[in-house]
Amino acid sequence: MKDFIKRLPDQDRRDFLAYSAKAFLGVGLMPAAIRSSAFGESAGVATPTAKNVIYLYMAGGMSHLDTFDPKTDRSVRGPVNSIRAGGTGIRISEYLPGLAGRTEKLAIIRSLSSTQGAHEEGRYFMHSSYTKRGTIKHPGMGSWLVKLDGAHNPNLPGVVHIGSANPGGGNGFFEQKFAPLVIGNPEAGLQNSKIRKGFTKKEFEDSVMLTSAFDAEFHRKYDQKKTRAYTDMYDDAIKLMNSRDLAAFELEKESKGLRDAYGSNAFGQGCLLARRLVEHDVRFVEVTLGGWDTHTNNFERVQENARILDTAMSALLDDLKRRGMLEETMVVLATEFGRTPVINDNDGRDHSPTAFSCVLAGGGVQGGQVIGETDGQGKMVEDRKVEVPDFNATIAYALGMPLEKTSYSPSGRPFRVADRGLPVLQVFG
Repeated sequence: MKDFIKRLPDQDRRDFLAYSAKAFLGVGLMPAAIRSSAFGESAGVATPTAKNVIYLYMAGGMSHLDTFDPKTDRSVRGPVNSIRAGGTGIRISEYLPGLAGRTEKLAIIRSLSSTQGAHEEGRYFMHSSYTKRGTIKHPGMGSWLVKLDGAHNPNLPGVVHIGSANPGGGNGFFEQKFAPLVIGNPEAGLQNSKIRKGFTKKEFEDSVMLTSAFDAEFHRKYDQKKTRAYTDMYDDAIKLMNSRDLAAFELEKESKGLRDAYGSNAFGQGCLLARRLVEHDVRFVEVTLGGWDTHTNNFERVQENARILDTAMSALLDDLKRRGMLEETMVVLATEFGRTPVINDNDGRDHSPTAFSCVLAGGGVQGGQVIGETDGQGKMVEDRKVEVPDFNATIAYALGMPLEKTSYSPSGRPFRVADRGLPVLQVFG
């Protein structure tokens, strides 16, 4: 840990020590001026600010210019106007009226920057903090969380992805038991999770026992890692089928009014399912909304996607708050990169990894603030650049994950949860 502190500039080192004292002792031991903005790192907060994560991923590269970092230059902003949130004075796109009314809950980071400008590589980097390589697969944040801190419900997977599985979001070189469960259609629930029609419970149990007997001899002869992983996965599936927690996947148990509030679409219902899963102690739930790759017809497409996002995320924040869950659940809004300030001949925006926006809420996050700044074009970061590993380190820090702990791949190579990323402590106030 001393090595991490030494890596920090003097001001950031003071900020880190102030925040650590506050986290451990519950008081601020240094003046507010010293506790201002901060990057810092430790073995994890003594008392984590968050227990779970709902990670909303905007696949394709969400335009920061048309959502959370609007500009005044008409040649950059096109036809999109901004609106000022009454309570905080923060300006965001008119496409997000619901979130504009909830900026007191949001920490908007406008200074994200990535080294990866292609979709697959960008998604991989955003999810894992490492660049994509052909020789190894790195674990995603959810798998790191369950590996380092454990699952909270033995009957449910610790990580669930809703909508699709993104590159870099899997278990990587970790064991299969840390892999996410992928739910393609949230309204369809968990497929093949109930006893087949025509089978009694007794017949099902007899079938399981017979299968186990056949498998036991095979495993005695071939005690291989992948064979054991399959058996563990099979056993977990049987356990889930017999668990009351299976009800977590049943959206029909929610009222029509609440389901409508989230939006009658896969992403909205996915966000509702995410809340139900976190309520049943699933640690990390990712919900994906695609369609953000707006090389053509940017403004119409962003407006439609933003409407879906705005409705669902607003409902999610309200629902979590109403149930007393927002304080322990970090809500993350992320994407792989931003879009160019130049509007191309197809009325679209192209990839721009040098500057983009992400948002955090709940789980100890101090809302009502904007962190970082881009230039007048939204092309480059001008103040407080946040690299992708820094962003992931911030999430890990809130969860109390040991940032300096080293895990080793099968080939013996050392890796850490957010590589060498430094958490942005200003997020927490």
